[in-house]
This record gives sequence, structure tokens and C-alpha cells, in this order.
Amino acid sequence: MFKQRLSTPFQPLVARWNRWWRQQSPSKQDRFALMGPLAAVVLFLVAITTALWYLKYEELDREQEIVRRDVEYAQQRLRLRLLERQEQIMRIARDVANRETNPQEFVSEANSLLDQSPELSSLTWLDTRRRVRATDSSASANPAMIHQTGDVLTQTETKDTFDLAHALLQPVYSQPIKQATALQGQVSQLQLQVPIVNHTKFEGVILAEYPLDGIFRYVVPNEITSKYAVSLRDVNNTVLAGQANMPGPKVSEVLPWLNRTNDYEVPVTPVGYALTLHARAYRTSQGLIGNGVFWLVTALSLMTAWMLIGTWRHTRRRVQAQQALVAETNFRRAMENSVLTGMRAMDLKGRITYVNTAFCQMTGWTEEELVGCTPPFPYWPDQDRVSLEQKLQLELQGNTTSSGFQVRVKRKDGHLFDARLYVSPLIDALGQQTGWMTSMTDITEPNRIREQLSASHDRFTTVLEGLDASVSVAPLGSQELLFANKLYRQWFQVSSEGHLSLVAQAGQPKQVPYEENGNQNGEADDPLVGFPTDELTEGSSENAEIYVPSLNKWLEVRSRYLNWVDGRLAQMVIATDITPRRQAEEQSQAQAERAQSASRLITMGEMASSVAHELNQPLTAINNYCNGMVSRIKSNNLMEEDLLKALEKTAHQAQRAGQIIQRIRTFVKRSEPNRTESDVAHMVTEAVELADIELRRRQVRLTQVVAARVPKLHVDPILIEQVLVNLMKNAAESVDLAQRPMPGRNVELKVVPRVEEGQPVVEFSVSDTGRGLAPEVMERLFEAFFSTKPEGMGIGLNLCRSIVESHQGRMKAENLYNANEITGCRFSFWIPARTVGASA
Repeated sequence: MFKQRLSTPFQPLVARWNRWWRQQSPSKQDRFALMGPLAAVVLFLVAITTALWYLKYEELDREQEIVRRDVEYAQQRLRLRLLERQEQIMRIARDVANRETNPQEFVSEANSLLDQSPELSSLTWLDTRRRVRATDSSASANPAMIHQTGDVLTQTETKDTFDLAHALLQPVYSQPIKQATALQGQVSQLQLQVPIVNHTKFEGVILAEYPLDGIFRYVVPNEITSKYAVSLRDVNNTVLAGQANMPGPKVSEVLPWLNRTNDYEVPVTPVGYALTLHARAYRTSQGLIGNGVFWLVTALSLMTAWMLIGTWRHTRRRVQAQQALVAETNFRRAMENSVLTGMRAMDLKGRITYVNTAFCQMTGWTEEELVGCTPPFPYWPDQDRVSLEQKLQLELQGNTTSSGFQVRVKRKDGHLFDARLYVSPLIDALGQQTGWMTSMTDITEPNRIREQLSASHDRFTTVLEGLDASVSVAPLGSQELLFANKLYRQWFQVSSEGHLSLVAQAGQPKQVPYEENGNQNGEADDPLVGFPTDELTEGSSENAEIYVPSLNKWLEVRSRYLNWVDGRLAQMVIATDITPRRQAEEQSQAQAERAQSASRLITMGEMASSVAHELNQPLTAINNYCNGMVSRIKSNNLMEEDLLKALEKTAHQAQRAGQIIQRIRTFVKRSEPNRTESDVAHMVTEAVELADIELRRRQVRLTQVVAARVPKLHVDPILIEQVLVNLMKNAAESVDLAQRPMPGRNVELKVVPRVEEGQPVVEFSVSDTGRGLAPEVMERLFEAFFSTKPEGMGIGLNLCRSIVESHQGRMKAENLYNANEITGCRFSFWIPARTVGASA
């Protein structure tokens, strides 16, 4: 009766639950049936864990309170000790300020205080310049930190604390000072600086040094250090003395509120740097993770959950196996239909038992038309039937290769295509062979591409064989020759020695026969072996011109690195015969030298009358001296001293005539180009003496300006003198043709150093006061065989420019103006100050 009254209010809810339960699928019912007990087990585990954690949390709170109380007690002890020592040091500072203590008495008082205070290492009296007036150290003080009388403390931390004590006029603690020692490693100490004040006047400080290890050893109570991991730390939480904290328990980042440690720290120093006392209690229990009850409850809960999950999985296994079988069948069918490779299965007698969709698409025959067929098959071409039957017999006997074989296949519409067949045995579940599985791939397109590549290779080989240049490829560090064209084989036969010799000779700084290069094995020493191949193969090619005595040819060698088809780093060398070009260049150079000599002869021919006049003067003087001496000898009116003077003057005039002839002979003499380190002033002097004859004949005054400290030039001095003589002679002719009056008949030669195109050069310039050059003449001034003189040949200025450019210089001409009126012309050229190694 009571049961009926109790169930009446819940009857609609129960009916609704039953109706909802019957609507669920069997899999969902199993899942819900599992979730109920599993949720109960999880809730039980959470409740037990929460209870154990709460008890542990209460225990940590109690331990934290004990740590705080003990650390504050240690702080009071430490502060009292520091304040007591500070008061004693302040009394000493007052005595010093009141002139009641001298340095000897200070040392005595400091020694007494150090004996009473083992935590102190030294007491030092510093004046206003931080100079040590007096100091005393304890026996345990670090020798590296002991100060001497008269020293000036320049350490940054000491200076900062000194300035602060000076500003505040009260004791100041410094930041810990670290110093490395040979015995103890790195030692930290704390400084206390007490100012010495005499009627508000700052007179220095009393410096007290506390080794932090000494403070920790003598001031921190032993009962604290035995119970906790105590350490003295700076503002960066760096351990300066004491014990470093043991690592705390590793707690999951998901529950950071469980990561609690019994740490506590308090400040130590009252004024100055923030030094803290840090302590952590030693763990006496393993916490929640090490609780045996917790692990027992957890293990039982996990075992119960595992058993529930196992029961659910056992009920689901048959359904899953059935679903997996259906999915596997569908997957295999989809895979067979999606591949492009045709699949054909035969029994041991050669009858087709299976074909896939790709096989049917290749041949054009349907599955119904192929399954059950026996040889000959309908996709066999009639002309290949005999050979295909032989291959089928070999296939049924198991005589097949893993590489397959190529056949022709006929489509249903009669078209043929190339295919490759691969055969493998068909094994059933019992390990017995039930037939053969054949895969077929259409290779018509790959065959066509292979034929095109073969034809392309033949064309490429034909082109290389027909080149008029030698082409060779060889790997680095080996004597193997990877490729050589026809011309290379004609020159060096089929050998890598020619390739290596070309590479070796092209890499030398000078041209030498290639037999002198290479190592004992005939290989060239290549410095690029071992470098990254990407950087080598992406670089530009290198060119060199070499002479090969065995071929009696000049070759232009071009080389570059490339990755060969097998991945090795190789070097390709292309050698072109340039013998005709080199012969033409040599002939052109010889003609240029002959033109230079001819130009000098022409110049001296044009100056012949002036030279004759110049030589006539010393010869006439010699004749006059000789006739005078003969006359005075005949008349017996010649003293020995007069004879000696006359002979000296005669010899001087003869020497002058000889110098003129020698200078002209040196100037016009043909010689090979000889570039040497030449003095600019000497070249200018030689050129001026040669041109001075023509200038004086035309009554033109020469002004020369040569800058001091002009660098030497690596040039052929005769050629540079030829250019200067030609320019000065042209300038004199221009002034003479302009018919300038005597004050205006001037030519200026100027030599100065300057910078041109970012390099130091020496500039030569010749300026005249003639009529200048017309614009049409200026455009063709340096052309060969162009001249403004009726009797000129037109090779002088062209040859001068060639000489300047052969020395890596430049030459130009320009008119000089004064109020838009041409007042003359200036020819200038410059030669680089550093041209060592330049070729003519």
C-alpha cells in the first residue's frame, strides 16, 4: 500500500523514461548503460581526491605559518647584529670626525671590532676622494679583497654607494660585490659605508665589508639553517650565500593552484641595496601524489572503469567486425575501379576469372565478354598470336621476370597500343596457388617520348661533333672523361689528360706549357673540390687564353662547373682555336710600334732645321776657340792658363753638342716597350729639352709647373716623352700660326696628381695661346690620317691617344675661353698612379 502511494507521483516520469529508452538504438543503449556506472566511479574518485587535497592544503598552511615565524625570527637576529655593528662603526666615524682618532688608533679600534665580529672581513677609512687613509682586515679575509693604504677605490658599486652616503649623510648598504678568487671561486660581499660628518661637512666614509658567507655562517641561527634551505639573495633572486632551494614538486599546468611551496623571504638591509633572506622548508611528506590511500582508490576506480569498458567493447566487437567487412569490400572495389592499371586474373589452365574496370577500358571489351575466355584471347593481334601463346605458356609454367615484358594489345575497334605486363602468382588463404594475377600498363606514350628523346640526343650529338671548338666534361677529383666531342678527340685523343692540362694551365697566373702543371697522377689540383655545388654551378664561367706547344696553337679556354646527370660535380671546358686572332694582334702591335717610331722620326724631321741651328752654336764656338788658340800659338802670345781655359770651353761645347745628339738618338731609336717605375719630373725634363729647340725657334716661352710629391708611374718613359713632345710642338705651331705678340706667345706644361674615376692618377696638360680648334675639327681630332696642316700626315694625335690608352689612361682636348672668346687650346691626359702589370 505504501509502495503504491510512493510510486504514484513518479509514474509519469518513469513512463516517459521508458518510452525514451525504447526509442534509442541498441548501440546507444549500450553506450548509456556504460556511462552510468562509469560516471559514478569518476565522481567517487573526484570526491576522494578532493578530500585528500583539502587535508594536504591545511597541512601546508600550518607549515607556511611556521616557516614565516622562523624566518622573521632569523631576520630580527640578522638585523639586530647588523644594527649593532652599524652603531659601533658610527661611533668610530664620530671619533674620526671629531679628530679624536688618528689612522693608528683607527687600526687599533678596527682590529678590536673585527675580533668581536667574525662576520666582518675589513674596516677601511676613506677620504672624500675614496682614497684609503687606514684599513684593517681579519685573518679570514679574502686576500684579493684586502685594501692597501693610499689605494683609490674605483669599483663602480663602491662609487655608487659612496655617492649615496655622501648625498644622504647616513649609513648606506651597497649591492653585493662579486669577485673571483683562485681558491674559493666567486665570492660575494656586502659593503656598509658610514659617512664621516664634521658639523655637516662630509669628510669621507668608514667602509665595512661583510662577506655574505660570513653573515650566513655567523649571524643566521643554526636551528633555522638545520630546518630550512636558507639563502641570501639579491633583487634578481640570485643566490649569493647559503643553500639553493630544492626543486619543488612538478604539478600539472592544468591545476596551477596545487603548486604550493613553503617559501618565505624578508628584507635584511635597512638602507641601500635590497638584500633578502629566503627560506624553504624541507619536504617531510610526499604530498598528495605520494599518498598510498589516494593511489589505492585511484587503482580500484580505474580497474572498475576498465572492466566496464571491456564489457562494452566485447558487446560491440561483432557489430564492428561486420561493419569492417562491408567497408573493406567496398574499399577494395573502389580501389580496383579507380586505378589506371589493368588487372587480369587467370586460373592454372589459362582461363580468365577476373578483370577490373581499367582492363576493360584499355581493351574496349566488357567484363562479361572477357571472363571465362580461354586462349587465344580476343585482344590478341592476329599477327602476334603465335608469340603471345608462347609467352602465355611460359607464364603458366612460372617462367616470368620481375621486370615484365612488352606486348602489343588490340582494342575492340581494331587499334593497337603498346603495353607492359607484370605477372605474379595468386595465393589463397591456405597458401595454395590458385592462378596468376597480371597487371597491364599502357606504355604507348612513354615509348613515343623515349623515341623523341633519342632523336633529340642524336641531333644534339651531331651539333656538338660539328662545333669548331673542343668540348670536354670530366668529374672533379677523377681522371674519368665523361664527354668529348670530335675536335677534342682529334687534338688529345680519348684521354682526360688534355682536359686536365687545359684546366691546370688556364688556372696559372702566367702562360706556361701545360706539361709543367698537374700532380704526379696527371690530375690538376682543383681548389674548388669540396665546396657547395649550388654556389659553384650558379657562378659565371671563367675565360683564359693559353698556348699549347704540342698543338702549336693559342686556345681560348672557357670553363664552368655543372652537376652531371648522375649527381656528381663536373667541369666543362670549351677550347677555341684563336691562333689567327693572336697572330693578327701581334702584327697590329708591331705595326703600332713601327708607327710610334715613324712618328718620332717625323717629329724630329720637322724639327730638323731647329736641331741644325741648335748644333751649329756649339760647333761654331768650338771652331772659334780652336782658331783663336792656333793664332795665339803662332804669335807666341798664349799663356798656359789661357790655353787651359780655352780647351775647357771647347770641351764643354763639344759635350753640349754630344748631349743634343744623344738625346735625339735615344728619342728616335726604335725599341721594344719597356715599362718601368719612372720618375715624372725626369720624363718632363727630357721632353722639355727636346721640345725647347722648336719652342725657341718659334720664339715661344714655355712655363712648366710640376707638383711636389708626384707618385712614380709604371710606364714606358720614351712613349710618354713622345706624347709630351708632340703636344708641346703642336702648341708652339698653334701660337706661331696665331701670330700672337711676344707677351702672348706662351705655352704652359702642368703636371699635378688628382683623382679620376675613383683612382689616383697623374694629369699632364699642355695649354697654348693660339686660336683654338673649330667644332668640326674637335669632333675628328683624334681620327687617323686627319690633319689640319697641309703637310701633316694625321697620325700624331691618334698615336698619342693610343699610347695613353695603352697605359690605361684617357686623353682629351678643349678650347680655352675668356668672355666667350677663344684664347687658346688645352690638351690633357692622365695616367693611373698604379698600373703595375698592365699590358701595352
